[in-house]
Amino acid sequence: MTEVAITAETVKPNKFAMAISFLLALPLAAVLLIHPAMMLDANGEYSHSTMMYIMIGISGGFIHGVGFIPKFWLWKWLFGPFLAWPLMLLGYYTWLFT
Repeated sequence: MTEVAITAETVKPNKFAMAISFLLALPLAAVLLIHPAMMLDANGEYSHSTMMYIMIGISGGFIHGVGFIPKFWLWKWLFGPFLAWPLMLLGYYTWLFT
C-alpha cells in the first residue's frame, strides 16, 4: 500500500506555458477590476454568459500560471490551459473588437 503512495506520478509543469497563461490572464483581470465598462458590447450592455466564460478562463490562466495542478479530473480540465487559453482569447476579442 505504501508503494502506491510513494510512486505517485509527478508531472513537471511547462514553465513557458505557465508564463503564457499568467501573462494572458493578468491584463484581462486588470481591465475587469479597474475599468469593466471596456467589456461592454455594441449595445452598451454586458453579455453575462460570455463574461462568465471569460472569468473562468481568467481563473484557469491564474491557476495554471502560478503552477497549481489540481488532482480531481474535472478541475484539472476546467482550469487547465486547453480551456483557459481559448476563453481568454474570447475575452481579448470582447475587450478589443466589440
